[in-house]
Amino acid sequence: MERYDFIVVGAGIAGASAGFSLSHRARVLLIERESHPGYHSTGRSAALYVQTHGPEAVRAITRASRAFFLDPPAGFADAPLLTPRGMMFIARADQTDALERSFRESIRTVGAVRRVDAREARAMVPVLREDYIAGAILDPEAMDIDVHAVHYGYLRGLRSRNGAVVTNAELRGLDFRSGFWTAHTAAGEFSAPVIVNAAGAWCDKVAALAGAAPVGLVPKRRTAFIFDPPAEIDTRRWPSVHDVGESFYFKPDAGRILASPADETPMEPCDVQPDDLDVAIAVERIQAAARIPVTHIIRRWAGLRSFVADGLPVVGYDPKVDGFFWLAGQGGYGIETSPAMGRLCASLATRKGIPSDLADSGINERMLSPARLVAAI
Repeated sequence: MERYDFIVVGAGIAGASAGFSLSHRARVLLIERESHPGYHSTGRSAALYVQTHGPEAVRAITRASRAFFLDPPAGFADAPLLTPRGMMFIARADQTDALERSFRESIRTVGAVRRVDAREARAMVPVLREDYIAGAILDPEAMDIDVHAVHYGYLRGLRSRNGAVVTNAELRGLDFRSGFWTAHTAAGEFSAPVIVNAAGAWCDKVAALAGAAPVGLVPKRRTAFIFDPPAEIDTRRWPSVHDVGESFYFKPDAGRILASPADETPMEPCDVQPDDLDVAIAVERIQAAARIPVTHIIRRWAGLRSFVADGLPVVGYDPKVDGFFWLAGQGGYGIETSPAMGRLCASLATRKGIPSDLADSGINERMLSPARLVAAI
Protein backbone atom coordinates (compact mmCIF):
# COMPACT_ATOMS: atom_id res chain seq x y z
CA MET A 1 0.00 0.00 0.00
CA GLU A 2 1.38 3.39 -0.99
CA ARG A 3 1.75 5.81 1.92
CA TYR A 4 1.55 9.60 1.77
CA ASP A 5 1.53 12.49 4.24
CA PHE A 6 -1.83 13.76 2.94
CA ILE A 7 -4.55 12.22 0.80
CA VAL A 8 -6.74 14.89 -0.80
CA VAL A 9 -10.17 13.69 -1.90
CA GLY A 10 -11.17 15.61 -5.02
CA ALA A 11 -8.92 17.10 -7.69
CA GLY A 12 -11.05 20.11 -8.58
CA ILE A 13 -9.82 23.62 -7.86
CA ALA A 14 -10.08 23.21 -4.06
CA GLY A 15 -8.17 19.95 -3.91
CA ALA A 16 -5.65 20.96 -6.56
CA SER A 17 -4.75 24.25 -4.86
CA ALA A 18 -4.53 22.58 -1.45
CA GLY A 19 -2.39 19.77 -2.84
CA PHE A 20 -0.13 22.28 -4.58
CA SER A 21 0.48 24.20 -1.36
CA LEU A 22 0.86 21.08 0.79
CA SER A 23 3.37 19.55 -1.63
CA HIS A 24 5.97 22.19 -0.75
CA ARG A 25 6.86 20.15 2.33
CA ALA A 26 4.85 16.93 2.18
CA ARG A 27 4.10 13.93 -0.01
CA VAL A 28 0.59 14.43 -1.35
CA LEU A 29 -1.87 12.25 -3.26
CA LEU A 30 -4.98 13.63 -4.98
CA ILE A 31 -7.68 11.04 -5.68
CA GLU A 32 -10.39 11.87 -8.20
CA ARG A 33 -13.50 9.80 -8.94
CA GLU A 34 -13.82 11.03 -12.54
CA SER A 35 -11.59 10.27 -15.51
CA HIS A 36 -10.06 13.74 -15.42
CA PRO A 37 -9.72 16.43 -12.73
CA GLY A 38 -12.18 19.30 -12.69
CA TYR A 39 -15.00 17.42 -14.42
CA HIS A 40 -17.73 18.94 -12.23
CA SER A 41 -17.86 22.52 -10.89
CA THR A 42 -14.30 23.60 -11.72
CA GLY A 43 -14.56 22.63 -15.36
CA ARG A 44 -17.93 24.38 -15.70
CA SER A 45 -17.01 27.74 -14.22
CA ALA A 46 -17.01 31.09 -16.03
CA ALA A 47 -15.00 32.70 -13.29
CA LEU A 48 -14.23 36.36 -12.79
CA TYR A 49 -11.70 37.63 -10.31
CA VAL A 50 -13.88 40.04 -8.32
CA GLN A 51 -12.75 41.44 -4.97
CA THR A 52 -16.19 42.84 -4.12
CA HIS A 53 -18.12 39.54 -4.05
CA GLY A 54 -19.25 37.59 -1.02
CA PRO A 55 -18.96 37.91 2.75
CA GLU A 56 -16.10 39.98 4.16
CA ALA A 57 -14.00 36.90 4.97
CA VAL A 58 -14.31 35.71 1.36
CA ARG A 59 -13.33 39.15 0.10
CA ALA A 60 -10.23 39.06 2.28
CA ILE A 61 -9.19 35.68 0.89
CA THR A 62 -9.86 36.90 -2.66
CA ARG A 63 -7.68 39.98 -2.10
CA ALA A 64 -4.92 37.79 -0.70
CA SER A 65 -5.00 35.74 -3.93
CA ARG A 66 -4.36 38.68 -6.27
CA ALA A 67 -0.56 38.70 -6.09
CA PHE A 68 -0.35 35.01 -7.02
CA PHE A 69 -2.64 35.43 -10.01
CA LEU A 70 -0.69 38.43 -11.30
CA ASP A 71 2.75 36.92 -10.67
CA PRO A 72 2.53 33.11 -10.42
CA PRO A 73 5.62 30.96 -9.81
CA ALA A 74 7.94 30.32 -12.73
CA GLY A 75 6.58 27.57 -14.96
CA PHE A 76 3.09 27.70 -13.48
CA ALA A 77 1.40 28.85 -16.70
CA ASP A 78 2.33 29.82 -20.25
CA ALA A 79 0.08 32.91 -20.42
CA PRO A 80 -1.41 35.48 -18.01
CA LEU A 81 -3.93 34.02 -15.57
CA LEU A 82 -5.97 37.25 -15.44
CA THR A 83 -7.02 39.58 -18.24
CA PRO A 84 -8.82 42.93 -17.81
CA ARG A 85 -12.59 42.82 -18.13
CA GLY A 86 -14.40 45.01 -15.61
CA MET A 87 -17.78 44.25 -14.10
CA MET A 88 -20.84 46.47 -14.24
CA PHE A 89 -23.93 46.13 -12.04
CA ILE A 90 -26.97 47.63 -13.74
CA ALA A 91 -30.23 48.71 -12.13
CA ARG A 92 -33.75 49.64 -13.13
CA ALA A 93 -35.40 52.67 -11.53
CA ASP A 94 -36.95 50.45 -8.85
CA GLN A 95 -33.51 49.01 -7.99
CA THR A 96 -31.63 52.24 -7.27
CA ASP A 97 -31.63 51.66 -3.50
CA ALA A 98 -30.08 48.23 -4.01
CA LEU A 99 -27.52 49.77 -6.36
CA GLU A 100 -26.55 52.36 -3.76
CA ARG A 101 -26.13 49.65 -1.11
CA SER A 102 -23.97 47.65 -3.48
CA PHE A 103 -21.85 50.72 -4.21
CA ARG A 104 -21.27 51.46 -0.52
CA GLU A 105 -20.29 47.85 0.17
CA SER A 106 -18.05 47.55 -2.89
CA ILE A 107 -16.09 50.77 -2.47
CA ARG A 108 -14.95 49.63 0.98
CA THR A 109 -13.03 46.84 -0.75
CA VAL A 110 -12.08 48.40 -4.10
CA GLY A 111 -11.60 52.15 -4.04
CA ALA A 112 -11.77 52.36 -7.83
CA VAL A 113 -15.44 51.27 -7.91
CA ARG A 114 -17.53 54.15 -9.23
CA ARG A 115 -21.08 55.12 -10.06
CA VAL A 116 -22.03 55.14 -13.75
CA ASP A 117 -25.05 56.95 -15.16
CA ALA A 118 -27.32 55.38 -17.76
CA ARG A 119 -25.68 57.21 -20.66
CA GLU A 120 -22.17 56.05 -19.80
CA ALA A 121 -23.41 52.50 -19.17
CA ARG A 122 -24.94 52.42 -22.65
CA ALA A 123 -21.73 53.84 -24.11
CA MET A 124 -19.83 50.88 -22.68
CA VAL A 125 -22.51 48.33 -23.62
CA PRO A 126 -24.54 49.89 -26.44
CA VAL A 127 -27.18 47.14 -26.51
CA LEU A 128 -28.57 48.15 -23.09
CA ARG A 129 -32.12 49.46 -23.40
CA GLU A 130 -32.75 53.12 -22.59
CA ASP A 131 -36.10 52.30 -20.98
CA TYR A 132 -34.52 49.66 -18.70
CA ILE A 133 -31.35 51.01 -17.18
CA ALA A 134 -31.49 53.84 -14.63
CA GLY A 135 -27.92 53.60 -13.38
CA ALA A 136 -24.97 51.33 -12.77
CA ILE A 137 -21.76 50.86 -10.85
CA LEU A 138 -18.48 49.75 -12.39
CA ASP A 139 -15.72 47.69 -10.81
CA PRO A 140 -12.82 48.30 -13.23
CA GLU A 141 -10.54 45.86 -11.37
CA ALA A 142 -12.63 42.76 -12.11
CA MET A 143 -10.78 40.41 -14.45
CA ASP A 144 -11.40 37.24 -16.42
CA ILE A 145 -9.67 34.14 -15.01
CA ASP A 146 -8.17 31.47 -17.24
CA VAL A 147 -9.69 28.66 -15.17
CA HIS A 148 -8.01 25.87 -17.12
CA ALA A 149 -4.56 27.44 -16.78
CA VAL A 150 -5.00 28.00 -13.03
CA HIS A 151 -6.30 24.49 -12.36
CA TYR A 152 -3.66 22.71 -14.41
CA GLY A 153 -0.94 24.95 -13.05
CA TYR A 154 -1.71 23.59 -9.58
CA LEU A 155 -1.73 20.00 -10.83
CA ARG A 156 1.49 20.49 -12.80
CA GLY A 157 3.19 22.03 -9.79
CA LEU A 158 2.02 19.22 -7.51
CA ARG A 159 3.41 16.56 -9.84
CA SER A 160 6.72 18.41 -10.19
CA ARG A 161 7.19 18.03 -6.42
CA ASN A 162 6.62 14.26 -6.52
CA GLY A 163 2.96 14.56 -5.66
CA ALA A 164 0.54 12.24 -7.47
CA VAL A 165 -2.92 12.44 -9.01
CA VAL A 166 -4.95 9.26 -9.45
CA THR A 167 -8.13 9.45 -11.53
CA ASN A 168 -10.97 6.92 -11.85
CA ALA A 169 -10.46 6.49 -8.11
CA GLU A 170 -13.94 6.70 -6.61
CA LEU A 171 -13.66 6.61 -2.82
CA ARG A 172 -15.46 3.54 -1.46
CA GLY A 173 -14.39 3.48 2.16
CA LEU A 174 -12.18 5.04 4.84
CA ASP A 175 -10.61 3.24 7.83
CA PHE A 176 -8.50 4.79 10.60
CA ARG A 177 -6.10 2.58 12.54
CA SER A 178 -2.90 3.24 14.48
CA GLY A 179 -2.77 6.87 13.38
CA PHE A 180 -3.25 6.24 9.66
CA TRP A 181 -6.20 6.43 7.30
CA THR A 182 -6.65 3.84 4.58
CA ALA A 183 -8.56 5.07 1.56
CA HIS A 184 -10.25 2.26 -0.34
CA THR A 185 -10.77 3.41 -3.93
CA ALA A 186 -11.64 1.96 -7.31
CA ALA A 187 -7.96 2.44 -8.22
CA GLY A 188 -6.50 0.72 -5.15
CA GLU A 189 -5.74 1.43 -1.50
CA PHE A 190 -3.70 4.34 -0.22
CA SER A 191 -2.63 5.41 3.27
CA ALA A 192 -1.91 8.69 5.06
CA PRO A 193 -2.30 10.16 8.55
CA VAL A 194 -4.51 12.96 7.18
CA ILE A 195 -7.47 12.97 4.79
CA VAL A 196 -8.30 16.35 3.23
CA ASN A 197 -11.97 16.41 2.26
CA ALA A 198 -12.09 18.59 -0.88
CA ALA A 199 -14.84 16.68 -2.68
CA GLY A 200 -17.03 19.69 -3.48
CA ALA A 201 -20.73 18.84 -3.46
CA TRP A 202 -19.86 15.38 -2.13
CA CYS A 203 -18.02 16.57 1.02
CA ASP A 204 -20.77 15.46 3.42
CA LYS A 205 -20.81 12.07 1.68
CA VAL A 206 -17.07 11.68 2.16
CA ALA A 207 -17.44 12.71 5.80
CA ALA A 208 -19.96 9.90 6.33
CA LEU A 209 -17.38 7.36 5.12
CA ALA A 210 -15.01 8.66 7.80
CA GLY A 211 -17.66 8.62 10.54
CA ALA A 212 -17.71 12.42 10.73
CA ALA A 213 -20.88 14.45 11.21
CA PRO A 214 -22.09 16.48 8.20
CA VAL A 215 -21.68 20.24 8.08
CA GLY A 216 -25.02 20.75 6.29
CA LEU A 217 -23.61 21.34 2.84
CA VAL A 218 -26.21 22.41 0.25
CA PRO A 219 -25.18 22.08 -3.42
CA LYS A 220 -26.96 24.59 -5.68
CA ARG A 221 -27.27 24.44 -9.45
CA ARG A 222 -25.94 27.31 -11.57
CA THR A 223 -26.90 27.28 -15.25
CA ALA A 224 -24.94 28.89 -18.07
CA PHE A 225 -25.03 28.98 -21.86
CA ILE A 226 -23.25 30.53 -24.82
CA PHE A 227 -24.70 32.13 -27.92
CA ASP A 228 -23.46 34.19 -30.86
CA PRO A 229 -24.32 37.90 -31.02
CA PRO A 230 -25.21 39.39 -34.41
CA ALA A 231 -22.16 40.03 -36.58
CA GLU A 232 -22.52 43.81 -36.30
CA ILE A 233 -22.22 43.78 -32.49
CA ASP A 234 -18.64 44.08 -31.19
CA THR A 235 -18.53 42.72 -27.65
CA ARG A 236 -14.76 42.67 -27.12
CA ARG A 237 -14.56 45.70 -24.81
CA TRP A 238 -17.75 45.11 -22.87
CA PRO A 239 -17.48 44.58 -19.13
CA SER A 240 -19.30 41.66 -17.60
CA VAL A 241 -22.87 42.88 -17.03
CA HIS A 242 -24.78 41.81 -13.92
CA ASP A 243 -28.25 42.68 -12.69
CA VAL A 244 -27.90 44.27 -9.25
CA GLY A 245 -30.65 41.95 -8.05
CA GLU A 246 -28.50 38.99 -9.18
CA SER A 247 -31.18 37.60 -11.48
CA PHE A 248 -28.97 37.36 -14.60
CA TYR A 249 -25.58 38.21 -16.05
CA PHE A 250 -23.88 38.17 -19.43
CA LYS A 251 -20.29 38.69 -20.54
CA PRO A 252 -18.13 38.44 -23.66
CA ASP A 253 -16.50 35.06 -24.19
CA ALA A 254 -14.12 34.55 -27.12
CA GLY A 255 -16.31 36.48 -29.55
CA ARG A 256 -19.50 35.01 -28.19
CA ILE A 257 -21.69 35.83 -25.19
CA LEU A 258 -21.85 33.73 -22.05
CA ALA A 259 -25.00 34.19 -19.99
CA SER A 260 -26.74 32.85 -16.90
CA PRO A 261 -29.94 33.36 -14.90
CA ALA A 262 -27.71 33.30 -11.78
CA ASP A 263 -29.89 30.49 -10.45
CA GLU A 264 -29.26 28.78 -7.12
CA THR A 265 -31.47 25.68 -7.13
CA PRO A 266 -30.74 23.23 -4.26
CA MET A 267 -29.74 19.80 -5.59
CA GLU A 268 -28.40 16.49 -4.38
CA PRO A 269 -24.77 15.90 -5.43
CA CYS A 270 -24.87 14.68 -9.03
CA ASP A 271 -23.60 15.19 -12.55
CA VAL A 272 -25.93 18.16 -12.81
CA GLN A 273 -27.50 19.11 -16.13
CA PRO A 274 -28.98 22.45 -17.25
CA ASP A 275 -32.71 23.01 -17.05
CA ASP A 276 -34.36 24.34 -20.21
CA LEU A 277 -36.65 26.56 -18.16
CA ASP A 278 -33.68 28.27 -16.50
CA VAL A 279 -32.17 28.97 -19.89
CA ALA A 280 -35.46 30.42 -21.16
CA ILE A 281 -35.77 32.60 -18.05
CA ALA A 282 -32.26 33.96 -18.58
CA VAL A 283 -32.96 34.76 -22.22
CA GLU A 284 -36.15 36.61 -21.27
CA ARG A 285 -34.42 38.64 -18.56
CA ILE A 286 -31.45 39.54 -20.73
CA GLN A 287 -33.61 40.58 -23.66
CA ALA A 288 -35.68 42.78 -21.34
CA ALA A 289 -32.48 44.61 -20.40
CA ALA A 290 -30.62 44.57 -23.71
CA ARG A 291 -31.23 44.41 -27.44
CA ILE A 292 -29.44 41.12 -28.00
CA PRO A 293 -31.19 38.62 -30.26
CA VAL A 294 -30.74 35.06 -28.99
CA THR A 295 -31.52 32.96 -32.04
CA HIS A 296 -29.37 29.92 -31.39
CA ILE A 297 -27.81 28.62 -28.19
CA ILE A 298 -24.51 26.97 -29.02
CA ARG A 299 -23.90 25.22 -25.71
CA ARG A 300 -25.55 24.98 -22.31
CA TRP A 301 -24.34 23.46 -19.07
CA ALA A 302 -24.72 23.56 -15.29
CA GLY A 303 -22.47 23.24 -12.29
CA LEU A 304 -22.92 22.87 -8.54
CA ARG A 305 -21.86 25.59 -6.09
CA SER A 306 -21.92 24.31 -2.50
CA PHE A 307 -22.77 26.37 0.58
CA VAL A 308 -23.19 25.93 4.32
CA ALA A 309 -25.65 27.89 6.45
CA ASP A 310 -23.49 30.97 7.13
CA GLY A 311 -22.07 31.21 3.60
CA LEU A 312 -18.43 30.91 4.71
CA PRO A 313 -15.96 28.22 3.68
CA VAL A 314 -15.33 25.24 5.95
CA VAL A 315 -11.59 24.85 6.55
CA GLY A 316 -10.07 22.92 9.43
CA TYR A 317 -9.79 19.63 11.28
CA ASP A 318 -12.97 17.87 12.28
CA PRO A 319 -13.60 18.39 16.02
CA LYS A 320 -14.32 14.70 16.67
CA VAL A 321 -12.55 12.63 14.00
CA ASP A 322 -8.75 12.47 14.14
CA GLY A 323 -6.86 13.32 11.00
CA PHE A 324 -9.92 14.35 9.01
CA PHE A 325 -9.56 17.83 7.51
CA TRP A 326 -12.39 19.77 5.85
CA LEU A 327 -12.00 21.98 2.77
CA ALA A 328 -15.59 22.57 1.72
CA GLY A 329 -18.38 25.09 1.15
CA GLN A 330 -16.53 27.50 -1.11
CA GLY A 331 -19.70 28.40 -2.96
CA GLY A 332 -19.05 30.33 -6.15
CA TYR A 333 -15.75 31.72 -4.88
CA GLY A 334 -13.49 28.68 -5.13
CA ILE A 335 -11.47 29.69 -8.17
CA GLU A 336 -10.87 33.37 -7.36
CA THR A 337 -9.86 32.48 -3.78
CA SER A 338 -7.83 29.38 -4.65
CA PRO A 339 -4.26 30.70 -4.22
CA ALA A 340 -4.85 32.01 -0.71
CA MET A 341 -7.25 29.19 0.16
CA GLY A 342 -4.62 26.63 -0.80
CA ARG A 343 -2.08 28.36 1.45
CA LEU A 344 -4.64 28.58 4.25
CA CYS A 345 -5.46 24.89 3.99
CA ALA A 346 -1.80 23.87 3.99
CA SER A 347 -1.01 26.06 6.98
CA LEU A 348 -3.92 24.76 9.07
CA ALA A 349 -3.43 21.14 8.02
CA THR A 350 0.22 21.30 9.13
CA ARG A 351 -0.81 22.93 12.45
CA LYS A 352 0.81 26.29 11.69
CA GLY A 353 -2.27 28.44 12.13
CA ILE A 354 -3.63 31.19 9.91
CA PRO A 355 -1.06 32.76 7.51
CA SER A 356 -0.11 36.20 8.77
CA ASP A 357 -1.52 38.18 5.84
CA LEU A 358 -4.93 36.53 6.29
CA ALA A 359 -4.82 36.94 10.06
CA ASP A 360 -4.12 40.65 9.54
CA SER A 361 -7.31 40.78 7.42
CA GLY A 362 -9.41 39.43 10.29
CA ILE A 363 -9.49 35.73 9.36
CA ASN A 364 -9.37 33.37 12.34
CA GLU A 365 -9.63 29.62 12.76
CA ARG A 366 -12.94 29.75 14.63
CA MET A 367 -14.88 31.46 11.84
CA LEU A 368 -13.92 28.77 9.32
CA SER A 369 -13.77 25.69 11.55
CA PRO A 370 -16.20 22.81 10.93
CA ALA A 371 -16.84 22.85 14.69
CA ARG A 372 -19.11 25.90 14.27
CA LEU A 373 -21.42 23.85 12.06
CA VAL A 374 -21.22 20.38 13.56
CA ALA A 375 -22.36 21.78 16.90
CA ALA A 376 -25.32 23.54 15.28
CA ILE A 377 -26.72 20.55 13.37
